[in-house]
Amino acid sequence: MLTILFLGDVVGEPGRSALMAHLPRLKESHGADFIIVNGENAAGGRGITPKITIDLLRAGVSVITTGDHVWDQKEIFAFINTEPRLLRPVNYPAGAPGAGSIVLETAKGPVGVINVQGRTFMQPILENPFYAVEQAVEQMRQQTPVIFVDAHAETTSERIALGRFLDGRVSAVVGTHTHVQTADEQIFPGGTAFLCDAGMCGPVNSILGRAVDPIVSRFISNLPTLFPVAKGDVRLCGAVISIDEATGRALSISRVNELIPELPATSPAV
Repeated sequence: MLTILFLGDVVGEPGRSALMAHLPRLKESHGADFIIVNGENAAGGRGITPKITIDLLRAGVSVITTGDHVWDQKEIFAFINTEPRLLRPVNYPAGAPGAGSIVLETAKGPVGVINVQGRTFMQPILENPFYAVEQAVEQMRQQTPVIFVDAHAETTSERIALGRFLDGRVSAVVGTHTHVQTADEQIFPGGTAFLCDAGMCGPVNSILGRAVDPIVSRFISNLPTLFPVAKGDVRLCGAVISIDEATGRALSISRVNELIPELPATSPAV
């Protein structure tokens, strides 16, 4: 049995710090063999930087997935070609920097990861995710039956459709992007584990990881404003999937949802 720990969208410094501080404990407590993290909001709530990528990998993350904010930090354009463990959605047109999938060797055999982005209510509008992910899966199954798909999409229907479409061909499909963990974890008839949204690793007292007042004000006034990352306690959300490494079929899926209290401020040295 091979166990994958997946953690949802990391939001800003609070999410990064809590994740990296608690990752060794989470790995041990869940018996994780392979760790995947969605890092597309890790840099101030928008995008990811080379430094943050390196920090997450050094902390024990095996693969970092992204989504529609992958290019928000401009230095990632040159960097992503140098770090294959940082993925962008697989359904970008040919010639885009980086890659949308990877297969890595583990002590329990090769594990494949695919990052795909939905199209409904999403910008930019990419190539058809169903065609793109199907092609990626067909190629990857020549190397391994253990395949994890991060379905980064806005609507529940599109994520569920992707999960059903891939049932029996991949080990797990877990959704990201909307930052609110769903309670529909299940194993489809073909043996694919599914969770519509993993949730986020970010501040609890927030609106999707951002400070509450500016977003409420925006809804009321319709006026543009900045949405800073919130502070305070953090919730680490995701999923743990156990997989038969010989067949690629999921054996179990359970949600991760842990409250991490904010560390008290230290007194200045006298």
